[in-house]
Amino acid sequence: MTETANISSTPPQGLHAHIQGAVVMIGFGSIGRGLLPLLARHVGFDPAKCVVIDPDGSGRALAESFGVTFLQQALTKENFRAVLEPLLQSGDGRGFCINVSVDVSSVDVMRLCYDLDALYIDSSVEPWAGYFHDKNIDIAARTNYAMREAMLAEGRTRNRGGATAISSCGANPGMVSWLLKEALLNLARDLGLRGGDTPAPQTRRGWAQLMQQAGVKGVHIAERDTQRSLRPKPMNVFVNTWSVEGMVAEGLAAAEMGWGTHERWLPPQARRHKTGCMAAIYMLQSGGDTRVRSWCPTPGPQRAFLVPHHESVAIADYYTLGASDRPEYRPTVHYAYRPSNVALLSLDEMFDRGGKLPKKQQVLAEEEILDGADELGVLLYGHAKNAYWYGSQLSIEAARSLAPHQNATGLQVTSGMLAGIVWALENPDAGVVEADDMDFARCLDVQKPYLGKVAGYYTDWHPLKGRGSLAPEMLDRDDPWQFKNVLVRTPA
Repeated sequence: MTETANISSTPPQGLHAHIQGAVVMIGFGSIGRGLLPLLARHVGFDPAKCVVIDPDGSGRALAESFGVTFLQQALTKENFRAVLEPLLQSGDGRGFCINVSVDVSSVDVMRLCYDLDALYIDSSVEPWAGYFHDKNIDIAARTNYAMREAMLAEGRTRNRGGATAISSCGANPGMVSWLLKEALLNLARDLGLRGGDTPAPQTRRGWAQLMQQAGVKGVHIAERDTQRSLRPKPMNVFVNTWSVEGMVAEGLAAAEMGWGTHERWLPPQARRHKTGCMAAIYMLQSGGDTRVRSWCPTPGPQRAFLVPHHESVAIADYYTLGASDRPEYRPTVHYAYRPSNVALLSLDEMFDRGGKLPKKQQVLAEEEILDGADELGVLLYGHAKNAYWYGSQLSIEAARSLAPHQNATGLQVTSGMLAGIVWALENPDAGVVEADDMDFARCLDVQKPYLGKVAGYYTDWHPLKGRGSLAPEMLDRDDPWQFKNVLVRTPA
C-alpha cells in the first residue's frame, strides 16, 4: 500500500510570518547557507537587522548577497554574551536567534535569549567545544540523553513560560516527530481503531495511548542517502552530504536508543541512566561501530548505523505511559542511518585510523552531486500490519528545483527549521519546547512543499527474514521485533 501526501517540484512562494526585531544566525555551514534563502522567501525581516556569525569567512559573499551583515567570529564560553547581547537587542521588536552551529552551548545561548526576551531555535543540543571528547567526563554525561536533560532542566526553571525556545528542530530531530504523528493516524485508520475514524489526540498522553492501542512496539528513524558524487572520493578526505563535524561526532559518540517495554534482552554492552526521564539506554561502543537491520522503501532491507540522536530519546519519552522508571508502555526508538557511499567510505577510513579525522573535509554542494535521493522517514513496527514506513523521498533533482544552495539532505533539515521558526513566531510565549510538543499539522503544512514525495508503505519485512539457522542462540524466534534480532552482532 502506498499513500502519497504530496509531490512538489515547484518552489513555493509567499510569507508565512514576520520577525520585527533583530535576526542573529549562529553558524553558516551547509545548513545556515541553505536556510537563509528560505527565510528570505518565507519570513519577513529587515536584512539591515540580520547578522550571520561564523568563524569561517568563506560564506561572507553569500550572506552579504542577501543584504545581511557577516561577522567572522568564533563564539566561546567567555565571549558569547558580549557578542550576542547587543546584536539581539538592536532595533525595535523581539529578536530571534537561530543557532545552527557546532561547539556553541545551546543551553547557554538559550538562557541568554530568555534573559533578553528573544526567540530561539537550534537544530541540536550542543555543548561548548571539547566537551564530547573529554575523557575525564563520564560517558553517560556526554550522551544526547544528558544534553537533553540539561535542556529540559533549563525549561523547568522558567515554569514552562517565557519566550519560545525550540530545541532540536530540523529533519531529525524535528520533522520526523511530525511525520510520526501523521503516520500513527494513518496506521490507526487502517487498523480500524475507533471505528476507522481516528481524530488527532490533543494531549501527550493521548498520543501515547494511541500508539499503544495500535500495537506499535517501536520506531526506526529509517534513512537512506543514495546521493552520488560526480567525482570519486579521494583518500584522506572526509566527504559527506551534510556537516562533517556532525557526522563525525555522531560516529564517535556512544550509541543511544529509547528502550521499549516489549524488550526481553539487554545488550551486555548497554547501560541504563540513573537519573532523568529513564527512557533510553546507551552502549559502551560508538554509533559508527554499531549496526542495525532496518528497512526503507527504495532499497528495502538495509544495514544501518545506530548513531545517537536527540529524537531517539525524545520520542521514547513522549510516548511513555506510566512512571518513568516502571512504565506501562514505551516504544523502542532509534536512528537507523545508511549514509551516502562517500560518507560510508569516509567513516571506514576514519575508523581505520583509530577515529582520527583527516585534515581535508568536504560537504557536497548540489552541483557536485550526480544523482540520488535522501529517503528519510519513520518505520513503525510490531503491529498487526507488521511495519509501516512514512516519510520524505527527496531527490537531488527535486531539491535543485525547490531551493538554492543545498542538496536533498540539507533541504530536509532547513525546511524543518523554517517550519519551526514559523511556529515560534505564531506561538511566541511557549517557553522551552521540542518538536513533539508542537502542532505537527501546522509544521508539516509549512515544510511539505520542500519534501518532494511524502508517502507511506507497508512491508512484510522483519529482521528475522533471510536469517536461516545461523547462530540460532543469538536470535529470538518468538518475536521478530526484539532488539536482539535488530542488532547486527558478530558471534563470539
